[in-house]
Amino acid sequence: MKVLVLGGGGRESAMVWKILQAARVEKVYCVPGNAGIARMAECLDLDLKKPDKLAAVAKDLGIHLTVCGPEQPLVMGVADAFTRLGLRFVGPSRAAACLEGSKVFAKEFMSRHHIPTATFAVCETVEEAEDIFDSNLLDGFPVVVKADGLAAGKGVFIAPDREQALEVIRGLLVERRLGEAGRRIVLEECLSGVETSFLVFTDGKAMVPLVPARDYKRLGDGDTGPNTGGMGAYSSPDMLEPGLQRKILRHIVQPTLTGLQSEGTTFKGVLYVGLMLTEQGPKVLEYNVRLGDPEAQVILPRLKTPFIDVLTAIADGTLEGLELNWSDESAVCVVLAADGYPEAPVSGHPITGLEKAELHPGVLLFHAGTKRDEAGQLVTSGGRVIGVTALGDTLAQARQRAYAAAAEIEFAGKQYRKDIASPLPTP
Repeated sequence: MKVLVLGGGGRESAMVWKILQAARVEKVYCVPGNAGIARMAECLDLDLKKPDKLAAVAKDLGIHLTVCGPEQPLVMGVADAFTRLGLRFVGPSRAAACLEGSKVFAKEFMSRHHIPTATFAVCETVEEAEDIFDSNLLDGFPVVVKADGLAAGKGVFIAPDREQALEVIRGLLVERRLGEAGRRIVLEECLSGVETSFLVFTDGKAMVPLVPARDYKRLGDGDTGPNTGGMGAYSSPDMLEPGLQRKILRHIVQPTLTGLQSEGTTFKGVLYVGLMLTEQGPKVLEYNVRLGDPEAQVILPRLKTPFIDVLTAIADGTLEGLELNWSDESAVCVVLAADGYPEAPVSGHPITGLEKAELHPGVLLFHAGTKRDEAGQLVTSGGRVIGVTALGDTLAQARQRAYAAAAEIEFAGKQYRKDIASPLPTP
């Protein structure tokens, strides 16, 4: 069986690693991949923003199954391009991917289908934002400012007061700091509680939940600094009690899937619901339409069921009855990021210490922003460089192992959080 993985980050490294554990997988290709993935799969230098070209290459290579990691190709319709050629694909259609591609669409969708979320308003000008603040619709400050379009995890801002909120809004709407992604913005109340990532596999009919995970979005310890694509995550048994999981499935996940169906769209792939567990119950912060990153780096190592079996069932519409088995171990991922991340990451710094890090018990290294230079030296090539994941019998053991291994890896300007798998502060 030949499998194609789209993407080149830590999530895709974990996906390739997990897919290759099945004996029936003959070969894995990856577009574009990275230095770590190149040790496991054949990397192809193709443009993820050209869905039709990707589909044509997959057909020529005789690919049996394709799975997409990042959101951008899905929002651009890569699933539709593969479907048109009769190719098996894991990932939602362009229409369904609007749940992540547009914050405005997602919030208005939740409103239409009575899915619990924060109070919100949409605006396209600074004057409209001022009117919203004057109306007290959002019940004071702090407020959350979200760019409508895709911004690689960097389009969400928490403003403590009106002055800072308007500064962010001007940066998005007037100065276009995020380009077209900030052409419209969502303003919403700032929810208090504990953030949790809740994901399900679905083939458009049946759905199967994954183990929950918790990620750390902000750059600095104590949830300080700018938002990033994710600085670490953990997953452990009993993160969510069964009753709460059933509530999330019944009041959030199922209404989301049936709501899309009622609007003529079937969701097929991985639905990620970013939740805030508030005193009033779980509320949706955001949707993603694929595996989270770095959440995939702690969820997939705990999956005992062959990943390729799950992906095949999603593609073929046979997910119903498939029981997922999970390890009772805990997993912690610490992301090592480049100097200057997230605003202006510096590339080209040599990376050392990986061999020592891999000797630590329970440790897995998932490459993200890495490449080989002309001399064959492993160097940094992106914002998030390597995800250091560790498994342990307890969360404390997994955390200790991850940080011990992370300390072995060196590159100029390395930055990482020291509080992954510690309690997240509430706003």
